[in-house]
Amino acid sequence: MNYRHAFHAGNFADLLKHAILTRLLRDLTVGAAPLTVIDTHAGAGLYDLRGDLSRRTGEAEAGIGRLMADADAPSVFDDLKAAVGRVNAPKEGRYYPGSPVLIANALRPRDRYIACELRPDDHAALKQVLPRELGAVVHKGDGWVHAPTVAPPSPAALLVLVDPPFEQGDDYVRALDLLTAILAVNGRATLAIWLPIKDLATYDGFLGDVEDAAAGHAVLAVEIRLRPLTDPMRLNGCAVIVVNPPPGLEIPARAAAEWIATKIGEDGALGRVTMVGGGA
Repeated sequence: MNYRHAFHAGNFADLLKHAILTRLLRDLTVGAAPLTVIDTHAGAGLYDLRGDLSRRTGEAEAGIGRLMADADAPSVFDDLKAAVGRVNAPKEGRYYPGSPVLIANALRPRDRYIACELRPDDHAALKQVLPRELGAVVHKGDGWVHAPTVAPPSPAALLVLVDPPFEQGDDYVRALDLLTAILAVNGRATLAIWLPIKDLATYDGFLGDVEDAAAGHAVLAVEIRLRPLTDPMRLNGCAVIVVNPPPGLEIPARAAAEWIATKIGEDGALGRVTMVGGGA
């Protein structure tokens, strides 16, 4: 696998994904029950935005840089902005926290985090970012395979973050297989699946497949299109599909999507939220 998230850390897609993730973590840690979080493609955990990989694209400047400069950004971004502040010196924005840091910092002592990472270099970096005393287990291996084996059964509280690079041709199929496997173990699990949007047919087809696989469960699709979908070779947008979303997620999710579309998108940009599945 050639994909390196360091090229894209802090970009518009991270803003959507991490706004939704931090809101899910806030909602799912309200109750007394312990929460298990499984991260199928955890990455390195912390990214240097002044590093060579990040500077090659400049995506962070248009993403997290613009967000941090906007004092009037919607409150759904507050937890992400606070996390960025914690990993940086005052008035600096050199580092960007990936999902492992966001998750570990949000969990309580009774909660559990399982971070899966296959790349040896990113796995080694992740172990440095997430020492065991934070309550995190860093698994070196395939998150597609490992997640269903460690998912606690119902009625345990469970959040599964599915964030593959979609570089492999079978990633869409594996995401659907994982969704089916997780729901078979724990029908109450919340799953958040990030995916790119390049063309409408691929996105609509996958969304329909998720709705079928999650039959009887609520499905919320949070979508950003930075531009009209006229060039399928470009990353024209992204989406986070949430299965079994907590009540009330729709409003902050819409605020995040609309802010990103308005502040980062081009002419014809769109941010929207759609409930495409019904509750059991």
